[in-house]
Amino acid sequence: MEKKMPLIGDPFPQLEVQTTHGKMRLPGQYAGKWFVFFSHPADFTPVCTTEFVAFQKRYPQFRELNCQLIGLSMDQIFSHMKWTEWINTELQVEIEFPIVADHNGDVANLLGLLHPRAGSNTVRAVFIVDGRGIVRAILYYPQELGRNMDEIVRMVKCLQLADNNKVAMPAGWPDNELIADQVIIPPPTDEKAAKERKQNYDCFDWWFCYRKL
Repeated sequence: MEKKMPLIGDPFPQLEVQTTHGKMRLPGQYAGKWFVFFSHPADFTPVCTTEFVAFQKRYPQFRELNCQLIGLSMDQIFSHMKWTEWINTELQVEIEFPIVADHNGDVANLLGLLHPRAGSNTVRAVFIVDGRGIVRAILYYPQELGRNMDEIVRMVKCLQLADNNKVAMPAGWPDNELIADQVIIPPPTDEKAAKERKQNYDCFDWWFCYRKL
């Protein structure tokens, strides 16, 4: 059967990969945990170095959310190891999360990480995967644009809160321009529920109601 790139709501593909922390099976290695699987174009490049430092600086925040980080590029494992050693020695930042060595490009091809005009380097992709191994969000950045790691932390937190509270998260939560740190109530399923909503919640109209967490 032909393999295709996973979409939001699909199971993350079953992978066996070599990483700087040894061989891993995904997503089974992190059963019950969320993880952020992200690719970078190449080791020993300036933008990627700033990204890895930024990810590591926020690693405690990800762990508090029961979420792991996993990096990937098509460099050899020895390159990953030497690069993280350089980051530790020269920048005083120890990279604690594993990095996949996808030198054959198998994972990159499966996940759609090789784009036209990107050459043989992987683009800056992000897959947010929940504790059931389901892809919940996907981001793609071009090589010349470094990622905003605070937004990725926010996405994991928002997805977990939405799941646990059966709500939707407004733009920029928790600093939304209309409802600040409140959350949005799912739409009603019938006219009776639409009328009751305006009695039970704050609403701009029956289709736009919100509450505090």
